[in-house]
Amino acid sequence: MICDDPADFAATLPGMGALAGLDLGTVTLGVAISDRMRGVATPVETIKRKKFGVDAAKLLELCAKREVVGLVLGLPMNMDGSEGPRCQATRAFARNLEKLTPLPITFWDERLSTVAAERAMLEADMSRKRRGELIDHVAAAYILQGLLDRLAHLRSST
Repeated sequence: MICDDPADFAATLPGMGALAGLDLGTVTLGVAISDRMRGVATPVETIKRKKFGVDAAKLLELCAKREVVGLVLGLPMNMDGSEGPRCQATRAFARNLEKLTPLPITFWDERLSTVAAERAMLEADMSRKRRGELIDHVAAAYILQGLLDRLAHLRSST
């Protein structure tokens, strides 16, 4: 099930359980996973993209192993808030993934998540090579943390 609104997504989730955040690129798929209490996002892995079936199988295997109860995909909005071709590709990925899993799926505006991830790694004095290896799943953690913070706000305002 695809939920465009975080509140609708939250309503489909069990009380506890990890969420997975995805930074979908054309070459790689960055994956981050939260703790079961949904407080902290942790970068986990970067999957080298091959074709959808292979990518989805590897992702869903990781989700099963980590007991993930929901997925959030970074939505690469244009800076003016409009949706371009990359958003359409992300939504198509979600529609295809929805056919393979009962896990609820939502989207989170990922504008500047890669920039924030890059800045954090520069501040940590990582080499260019190491940043290249980590950027996608660190960006996925920024995406997931944004949604986790929103979900916490929704819980506290009810």
